[in-house]
Amino acid sequence: MVMSTSDRVITASAFKAQCLALLDRVAEHAETLVITKRGRPVARLVSARPTAAGSLRGSVTVHRDIVAPVLDAWDVDR
Repeated sequence: MVMSTSDRVITASAFKAQCLALLDRVAEHAETLVITKRGRPVARLVSARPTAAGSLRGSVTVHRDIVAPVLDAWDVDR
């Protein structure tokens, strides 16, 4: 598992004790938690809701007609 520098790391025992509050925090703030056991990452908790940074909405633009012919004009009657 590759951890980002922005990931918050928490032990499994601390996660178990604070589970409901941590779920709320991740949902509200779009945080990422990495849960560890014996110092090794075992799970990543992320928000289920798309965030503005994680969403692809608005990231694609079309500058021309996407169904326009790609070849030169041709005569159908030929």
